[in-house]
Amino acid sequence: MNEILNALRQAGTFYLATVEDNMPKVRPHGFAMEYRGKLCFSTGNQKPTFRQLMSNPNVEICAMFGQTSWLRLHGKARRITDEQSREAALAEMPALKSNYGDPDKYMEIFCLEDASADIYSFGPTGIETRTVPC
Repeated sequence: MNEILNALRQAGTFYLATVEDNMPKVRPHGFAMEYRGKLCFSTGNQKPTFRQLMSNPNVEICAMFGQTSWLRLHGKARRITDEQSREAALAEMPALKSNYGDPDKYMEIFCLEDASADIYSFGPTGIETRTVPC
């Protein structure tokens, strides 16, 4: 978990893919945290992302970190929004408050379940791959 979270933080921006009408939808994200042993992220409940996650929880996250490494993280997003998860997110990244205006009304927290990550890097013999459970 720490390795994945560190890679996402190093990347700064990562890309979250959801599904709508059987088509992938990808958008940039910049917030991830560990909460109760799970990798979590946020979105607004007024956004298409929220509706897509509620309709089909299958997601993939992709991020490039460093000069030669990237990861693909896949799992099922489960909504865990409550007062404690929101407080944890705001403590981790206070700027989220300005993103959502009224976090208690608009901010939703999702964690990844059944998740694993494939980490890739360019090595001396080509692309090296390893899988890390989350």
